[in-house]
Amino acid sequence: MKMSYFTLGTNDMEGSIEFYDALFADSDVGPALPQGRITYWLGQDFAFAVAEPFNGEPATHGNGAMLGLNVGSTDEVKRLHTLAIQLGGENEGEPMQRGPYFSAYVRDLDKNKLCLFRQ
Repeated sequence: MKMSYFTLGTNDMEGSIEFYDALFADSDVGPALPQGRITYWLGQDFAFAVAEPFNGEPATHGNGAMLGLNVGSTDEVKRLHTLAIQLGGENEGEPMQRGPYFSAYVRDLDKNKLCLFRQ
C-alpha cells in the first residue's frame, strides 16, 4: 500500500492556490489544477489538494493532523520554511535536526500543519 493523495480543507481557495503554487514553484509538484471546490497539484504517483468542504461548513485544521513533505535537502527545508512564513504561514518549529530527520514545521493560511523534512 502507498499514499495516493492528501487533501486539506480551505476557506480561501484563491489564497491557498497562491500559497501552494509559490511553495511548490521549484519542485516537481504542480501547477494548480482548479476543479470547482477543489484544486489539485500533481506529483509523481500522488496528488495533493485543497478543498472547500463538501458539507458547506467552514474548513478547520485537524488537531494532531500533519502533512509531511520530503523536500530532499537541508537547504530546501530551510528555504521552504522561510518562504512559507513570507507567504503568510506561521512558524511551528525552526529548521533543525530532530532524530533521524532534518525538519521544520509551518502552518498554512488555514492553520493546516506541514512538516518540511529531508531523510
